Amino acid sequence: MLKILFAGTPDVAVPSLRALAADTEHFEIVAVLTRPDAPTGRGRKLTPSPVKQAALELDLPVIESDPSEDNVFISELAATGAQAAAVVAYGKILKESVLDALPLGWYNLHFSMLPQWRGAAPVQRAIWAGDRYTGVTVFRITRGMDAGPIVAQRETEIDAHENAGDLLMRLANSGSSVLVHAMQAVDAGRAAAVAQQEGDYPKAEKIRVDDAHIDFTAPVEVVDRQIRACTPNPGAWCLLHADDADGAEPITLHVLRAQPADMDHPNAPAALAAGMIAAGKKNVWVGTGSTPLELLEVKAQGKKAMRAPDWARGARLAPAAHCA
Repeated sequence: MLKILFAGTPDVAVPSLRALAADTEHFEIVAVLTRPDAPTGRGRKLTPSPVKQAALELDLPVIESDPSEDNVFISELAATGAQAAAVVAYGKILKESVLDALPLGWYNLHFSMLPQWRGAAPVQRAIWAGDRYTGVTVFRITRGMDAGPIVAQRETEIDAHENAGDLLMRLANSGSSVLVHAMQAVDAGRAAAVAQQEGDYPKAEKIRVDDAHIDFTAPVEVVDRQIRACTPNPGAWCLLHADDADGAEPITLHVLRAQPADMDHPNAPAALAAGMIAAGKKNVWVGTGSTPLELLEVKAQGKKAMRAPDWARGARLAPAAHCA
């Protein structure tokens, strides 16, 4: 039986923790490494990570030490008796001394088909780039960022309307079984790790709030991908100029769901300048660099999320209302 340290933090790591814990024939999870409780919400109450909450439910010991303090951490790690580690979205870079501390190594579940999209936001970048396929990869962690040899992969098609949150959770669920099978191979001594192909592959840089500012001058397909890639985090947004009065301040409008307009719709505007809004009784459209985009769900500054037509009826949009 393989003694495993599990390392992870957010909700996308929970399916893998539960799947490994359920396989009591092959594994014993001797400890769970996660980040310390962090302040969340308006009250800034200290809250355990989703992985810590799941670990406590499973009655598993939790470690919240900082691996960068390697001397202390390595002693604590040795006390667990762990032989290998399974890592899913832990969120910290591990020193070589820490990687060397486990005899069978550290194995990471990454949400792309490596070597494509190494980095912090592989799912978001795949959607934004218009990739048709993505997947999951289990690789042995080395010093290079997401560059270690590959143990297992599974490919999947990206749905045309899938946003980053939906796709990431789907990969987290399907990837949990890939990680279990990979760790079973490690336990059996038959994990054939294959070096990643060399090449100039795009990096999955983190998407920041400024990156999520919607560019309505782009073609509608690109605008749609940007919105889906930035949903739910950091959230696609624009500045809404609802009132054409002089000096009227724009407000922030978050676009939660949208889609390229059905140009066969009887009321769809044939042409609409980039950023201009056209609102009907049941539809709201915004112009792009090509055909219009239909807004489905939005959240205006200081308001709750709602269907775009319901929002438009109460927003008192001027004829020249536009997003920029």
